[in-house]
Amino acid sequence: LFSKGRYQVIEGIISPVNDDYGKKGLVSARHRIAMAKLALETSDWIRVDPWESEQETWTETVKVLRHHYNESLGLLQSKKEFMKNKWPIERSTEDSFSHQHSVLPELKLLCGADFLQTFKTPNLWKEEHIKEIVEKFGLVCISRAGSHPAQYINESDLLTKFQHNIFLVKEWIQNEISATQIRYALCRGLSVKYLVPDSVISYIAHHNIYTEESERKNEGDLLQPLKLHNTTVNPLND
Repeated sequence: LFSKGRYQVIEGIISPVNDDYGKKGLVSARHRIAMAKLALETSDWIRVDPWESEQETWTETVKVLRHHYNESLGLLQSKKEFMKNKWPIERSTEDSFSHQHSVLPELKLLCGADFLQTFKTPNLWKEEHIKEIVEKFGLVCISRAGSHPAQYINESDLLTKFQHNIFLVKEWIQNEISATQIRYALCRGLSVKYLVPDSVISYIAHHNIYTEESERKNEGDLLQPLKLHNTTVNPLND
C-alpha cells in the first residue's frame, strides 16, 4: 500500500482507550500511556496521544477519529499561516509550498484483520458509525493468523460497498504476539524478555501491574457500548 507510493505517511497515532470502556483486565490508562511512551522512545513517527483516555467517559471510536482528523487539519492550517507570515518569500517557493499542501491529509484506522469481525457483534457498533469509519476515514487491516478479512468484507453489504477504502496488508514476516498472551505470561511469573521492550518490562515490575487480580478487573461487566445500548433499550422505571 504505502510502499507503492499511494500514500505518504505523516505519522502514526496510538490512542489508549478510556478506563470506562470496561474491558476485562484493562489496567489504568496512566499505566498504559506510560508503557506505550516507553515502547515508542525509539520511534520517529509514532506517538501516543492521551486525549481519548483523558475524557470524562468512554468515547466512541468514530468520535476519536473525528477529533484526530480535525487536529491534523488545524495543524496543517497553522503551518500554512506560519510559512505565509514568517517572511516574504519568492513566488516560486510559495507556489511549491501551496502545491505540497494542497492535498488534505487522510486519517485511517489501523487494526488487526480480526477487528473486522467485531462489526458483526450485536450492539457493539452503531451502523452509522461503521459507515462513517469505512466511508470517510478507511481501514488498514494487518493480517493475523486465523482471520479471514476478505471473507468478513464479503459477508457484509456495508463493508463490500466501501471495500475500496479497506486496505488489507499481508505481513510477510508474521508476528503473532498478542497482548493477552503477554499478560497471561506475566500473571504466571514467566519471562517476557524479547517480547516487549526492557523499559516496559521494568515499568511493569516496578508498578506490579499485571497480576491475577488485575486480570479480574471488570470481570462480568458489559463493555461500555453494550451497557449504553441496554440502558437505551431498557430504561429504568421511576
